[in-house]
Amino acid sequence: MSFFNTMNISASGLTAQRVRMDTIAENIANVNTTRTADGGPYQRKTVVFEEIRDNDPFSLVFTNIFGNGGSVPAPQGMGVRVAGIWEDDSPGLLRFEPTHPDADELGYVRLPNVNIVTEMVNMIAASRSYEANITAMGVARTMTQRTLEIGQGR
Repeated sequence: MSFFNTMNISASGLTAQRVRMDTIAENIANVNTTRTADGGPYQRKTVVFEEIRDNDPFSLVFTNIFGNGGSVPAPQGMGVRVAGIWEDDSPGLLRFEPTHPDADELGYVRLPNVNIVTEMVNMIAASRSYEANITAMGVARTMTQRTLEIGQGR
């Protein structure tokens, strides 16, 4: 794996975690939104990731002919990307507030299905993943720098 592949993989992780943190921030901001443009309460959003695979057929054929003992190598992971942002369709809580403008005929208001504790835990996990990708980039840079210093005879 080259230096640039390492940087690209870490950069893809940074981008994916940034999208995740933005989505979590949107969920937290809408924790009390009882009416959206669709008419119902805000629905919590979740980010789904997928692996980026190196499916370059030329590299598979080349390796098959000239190396690896004739076996076809498995595609190499090249990072992560956002597969989509999906709405959580679980129902929110009902709260009795007969004076609320969004109350039904029985006086209940349907709240968003956002749980602040869950969102904060997810935000901490996304932040740690973001930090891990930054650390990986720094380690790769340091390793490359040290390798170049060895090549210079220092």
